[in-house]
Amino acid sequence: MTGAAQDAGSAGQAHIPVMLAEVLEALAPRDGGIYIDATFGRGSYSRGLLNAAETQVFGIDRDPEAANEGHLLEQESEGRFAFRQGRFSEMERLIPGHGGTIAGIAFDFGLSSPQIDQPERGFSFRQDGVLDMRMELSGPSAADAVNGLPEKELADILWRYGEERRSRAVAAAIVKARREQPIETTGALADIIRSVVKPARDGIDPATRSFQGLRIYVNDELGEIERGLAAAERMLAPRGRLAVVSFHSLEDRAVKRFLQARSGRAPKVSRHQPPAQAERLPSFALITRSARRPSERECQANPRARSARLRAAERSEAAAWPGEIA
Repeated sequence: MTGAAQDAGSAGQAHIPVMLAEVLEALAPRDGGIYIDATFGRGSYSRGLLNAAETQVFGIDRDPEAANEGHLLEQESEGRFAFRQGRFSEMERLIPGHGGTIAGIAFDFGLSSPQIDQPERGFSFRQDGVLDMRMELSGPSAADAVNGLPEKELADILWRYGEERRSRAVAAAIVKARREQPIETTGALADIIRSVVKPARDGIDPATRSFQGLRIYVNDELGEIERGLAAAERMLAPRGRLAVVSFHSLEDRAVKRFLQARSGRAPKVSRHQPPAQAERLPSFALITRSARRPSERECQANPRARSARLRAAERSEAAAWPGEIA
């Protein structure tokens, strides 16, 4: 998935991979290596990995609409690529028998341009569409959340996942509006949010943060990131590479926290902490000490890349840590 998490309203842009060259540089594909494109989207990273060396690549995506592109690439790759539909947190189940053998794993969090540009998916508020936001096209939708959740829970979601400072006012406005009639479209929800949130000086639409919060909640995106990174740790071979592109502070914070802990760079633990936890050996060595950003040239060519951040690390020979993010 290419990142457009911040710009949930842009429309009409073709799918452009974000920081592809930097991701390939971090993964350093080699002949005979097995790689996972954990967020397949439209396959840009997978194609990059296939073209960079004589690799074998698995692509994973939870969005059923990615399957067509995945199956086309299977046919084109002459046996070097296989698509798996499902959540990247389930990569051990989706790609059995490869634990500890993977040479590199790429993650690209956020939404793909096609997801945003289809009004019927409900991710965009600039094109009116059904209020959906489900990546898997199943389970409770954003409409279910805004029409069914208690006011306090809605406010908490918008504050925690959308970092919306006016979350209580937005939740109250939603509850008031839904008493009159159900909120069923992206346009209707955006108008409600705009009625209580003033436009920002930077030009970002007042509905952006609330839409982000709902989308993250509906798809359990932060939980998926935590579980997915832990699964990647178990799947990677010693000296295997991990490259993660994220698009907003919550995603990047989760990745940073994971890699700091696993590389032994987290804040020193208390002497009162259980010894078994305090004495874990680092399972990763950082390739990027701080997040890399896209070049200005890429940002000019693809404005959706501007918020991207890349973090990368190399797997050590130490055992995978138990649990998810420390």
